[in-house]
Amino acid sequence: MIRWETDRPYAIAVGLMSGTSLDGIDAAVVRIEGSGLASRVSLLHFESRPYDDALRERLKALCDPASSDVASICGMNAYLGELFADAAAAAVREAGLSLDEIDFVSSHGQTIWHMPDALPADPYLVRSTLQIGDLSVLAKRTGRPAVGDFRPADLAVGGQGAPLVPYGDLILFGHPAKGRILQNIGGIGNCTVLPPGAGLQDVMAFDTGPGNMVIDQTVQTLSGGKLSYDEGGAWAAQGTVDEALVAELMSHPYFRQPPPKSTGRELFGAAYASAFLARAAERGLAPADIVATATAFTAHSIADACRRFAMPHSRIDELIVSGGGAHNRTLMAMLAALLPEQAVLQAGAFGVPEDAKEAVIFALLGHAFLLGNCNNVPAATGASAPTVMGKLALP
Repeated sequence: MIRWETDRPYAIAVGLMSGTSLDGIDAAVVRIEGSGLASRVSLLHFESRPYDDALRERLKALCDPASSDVASICGMNAYLGELFADAAAAAVREAGLSLDEIDFVSSHGQTIWHMPDALPADPYLVRSTLQIGDLSVLAKRTGRPAVGDFRPADLAVGGQGAPLVPYGDLILFGHPAKGRILQNIGGIGNCTVLPPGAGLQDVMAFDTGPGNMVIDQTVQTLSGGKLSYDEGGAWAAQGTVDEALVAELMSHPYFRQPPPKSTGRELFGAAYASAFLARAAERGLAPADIVATATAFTAHSIADACRRFAMPHSRIDELIVSGGGAHNRTLMAMLAALLPEQAVLQAGAFGVPEDAKEAVIFALLGHAFLLGNCNNVPAATGASAPTVMGKLALP
């Protein structure tokens, strides 16, 4: 059991997040008071360091078995450790602090492959997940304890290893009288369902499907690599949605699969986006119509998940959106139209910047680990028991 304490009534930490959208590294410097679900968090500083185009493409290649290799994964594991350390140190400086004042750094790492279900055809391909960004490099470069590699512990007790954010969503957004869905739209969309007055045992959470992943790949391809995403949803706003194609896309079996469930680039990555683009070309869609249809697909997948799985479980008053997708005005408008009985809001309205939420939550997950507190949510991941997720590297 980890036993850890500071000589202050609070901890100061850096939470790091690099998601499936491969945008870059988010770093949140936070102060945490209390422990467990009674934790109180103050955001001291947040910044995001974007990946350059070359690195983003290298990371995409690592996520595809057709273009990945062990040497590249090995090298990138250490390289990202260096980048994560640089991001943490820069965020601490901008917060007006020194690294000596930081109690720990907590990192999600970069997911390369997520396989929550074994492949029966190969006995060696058991349930597993891989996040890179070496913790020892992170600890040595920052001079602070580094916590990370959270997902495998949940998998080891029968869970999906995802989603991880419900623990923090309950701390940050639980409400005694309102039912809420916390919808993060990164590369993959994931939601946390918080009934009014929810405890951990009441929480439902799962990946809703593609978030920005298909939209971003579509925009990159159609722009000839000049754009990496549809800023503000401006391109989608110029197009007309092909509703019949959206219906085809929504026939994917993942959307009918009941929670707990999780997904990633393995299912909705480059190959899926290429197939979507080919189908759109067959239907003679103009580029703006293709982007609009990809955006509508994400909106429909989220709304369908809310209606199919969340609303029968709980009264839902608010859908609170975070992640890069919260800045896509066309996507947000589509969600509001598809969920007219719920208020569709941004996390920033609750004091948690849309882009910072997951980095803040990883600081909370690291804090729980260091105190020896269980930080998975079995009701969300399908784990057989609560467990302490994380690993520690010392400076």
